[in-house]
Amino acid sequence: MNNNRGKQKYDKLIVYYFSGTGNAKNAAKWIAQFATNNGISSIVVSIDNKPLIEIQDESKKTLIGFCFPTHGFNVSPKMLKFIAGFPRKLNSDVFILNTRAGMKLSKLFIPGLSGIAQFLPALILLTKSYRIVGMQPLDLPSNWISLHPGLRPKVVKSIYERCEKITYRFAEKLLNGKHVYKAFYSLPFDILISPISVLYYFIGRFVLAKTFIANNDCTSCDLCANNCPTNSIEMYNGKPFWKFTCESCMRCMNNCPKRAIQTAHLYSFFIWYIFGGLVTGIAFNYFFNKNFSTHFLPTGVFKILIYDIFQIISVFVGIYFAYKLLNFLLRYKIFNKFINYTSLTYYSFWRRYKPPKNF
Repeated sequence: MNNNRGKQKYDKLIVYYFSGTGNAKNAAKWIAQFATNNGISSIVVSIDNKPLIEIQDESKKTLIGFCFPTHGFNVSPKMLKFIAGFPRKLNSDVFILNTRAGMKLSKLFIPGLSGIAQFLPALILLTKSYRIVGMQPLDLPSNWISLHPGLRPKVVKSIYERCEKITYRFAEKLLNGKHVYKAFYSLPFDILISPISVLYYFIGRFVLAKTFIANNDCTSCDLCANNCPTNSIEMYNGKPFWKFTCESCMRCMNNCPKRAIQTAHLYSFFIWYIFGGLVTGIAFNYFFNKNFSTHFLPTGVFKILIYDIFQIISVFVGIYFAYKLLNFLLRYKIFNKFINYTSLTYYSFWRRYKPPKNF
């Protein structure tokens, strides 16, 4: 990298990041490395625990960054809480970088979508009197192993090589005092999927949190529980148990040395169908037909709203008890095998996700 020290606007860089499998972490390190190579003091801080929040000295000009994965077309909840609690500082410069599910088809790089992952934290920071100088989505490889196998190592490497160059260009422009707002390029599509962002934040993420199990290959090493960035895994009877606070960051599944962590696909779909469809319909019809005359039965939008409320309550209550039952039944070898064979993540072709080691 060429040294552009004479042009640069900042004396110090602080990047706070949250990362499940390493994508956002690597992006934060690339930016910090570029700054260091050009004589700028840089600090990279994980928010896994309670980090020390540093605000610039009055004698120095500091750039503050936030790097995080896109979570259900939204900010990862842990980073959202961190930004919401970040100290107010008048006219300090900040940038936002979100990693999102990049893919590749032959030689074509396919971008992911951010939803409100950029604009919600930007709005929060603006209310705290920060100045947004950079908004950069970064299409690092998708790591959501519950939905698809991990990308092939060759594909992952090629996506990383491309994104590293994009990140260096982003860092160079920011540190030279330029403003970069690449997040606006996909704004029309992000607006279209924004309702999904809201539904996922308030409903979807809690449902998906109860799809993870550990099979009989688990050795009770506690690695998943000890390294969970949201402290969402507890050990019961020597096996991990996922709480509703799980953010599906995939750190546990991708790092388990025994591949013992699975997504209970068939069982989960069956529970969602039972409680989200059958139980909801029966309870809705029984409650209103028994307690109201035909003159007071809900109609139109009101009926849809009431039904949705019944459905949400039914799904949450059903999943809570079904998940406890699932973990109890996993003690039995026959049931454990059934869950394994009906979980796509159990099979060897369903690759785990690993970022390249040389990045």
